[in-house]
Amino acid sequence: MILLFEVGRRAAVRQMRTDTEGTHSGTGVIESAVFGLLALLVGFTFLGAAERFDHRRDLVVDEANKIGTAYLRLDMLGGAERASIQEAFRTYLDSRLDFYRNLTDETTAVQNLQETQALQLKIWQDVVAASKTNPDASRLILPALNEMIDITTTRTMAMRMHPPMIIFVMLFGIALASALFAGHGMAKARKRNWLHIGGFAAVMAISIYVILDMEYPRQGLIRVDEFDQALVEVRQSMK
Repeated sequence: MILLFEVGRRAAVRQMRTDTEGTHSGTGVIESAVFGLLALLVGFTFLGAAERFDHRRDLVVDEANKIGTAYLRLDMLGGAERASIQEAFRTYLDSRLDFYRNLTDETTAVQNLQETQALQLKIWQDVVAASKTNPDASRLILPALNEMIDITTTRTMAMRMHPPMIIFVMLFGIALASALFAGHGMAKARKRNWLHIGGFAAVMAISIYVILDMEYPRQGLIRVDEFDQALVEVRQSMK
């Protein structure tokens, strides 16, 4: 952006040498339109990123509640069957925690997800088999177990939910274009105003970084990892 400030300024200075009066004539409307579009795009992408970030945090708590509820309802099963399924639950929750911790390693994350799906199938089959002798328990356990499995897909899709890449391309492109036009508009001054140039570039860079950071909350400075403590606490309660 600072480079484009300079490019815009030099282009305007060169033009003023031959056309002093007309260099900036009518450019205010175009500059206002570009800056207005930039503000609109930053505002909408920031709002969308913040909403998706909050939604992902809510889903962590939601998954912890659903796993905890399903685990507690296992008390309705018989002793031997219950102990085996409870142990599978502990392994399952360990697998979920490993998945979130290894998200930056795609290969390991995929393996953890496959392990999770295999454990889901095993737990479901075991609960269905155990519920045949206890129909009353099945009416409570199976819906809770189904919700526990469904939230896995919901969270996986939520992590992949981002704006189309063209939105980010537009955001970067319009930010750079605004720097170019700003440099052109500031060419009338004899000296460069580095405070405004550097300040504008820094504010835009930080704003766009924060937007991207909230879009990918497992990779940057703004993270949802601390909310995984809800899952850790559920695991600790599985005595």
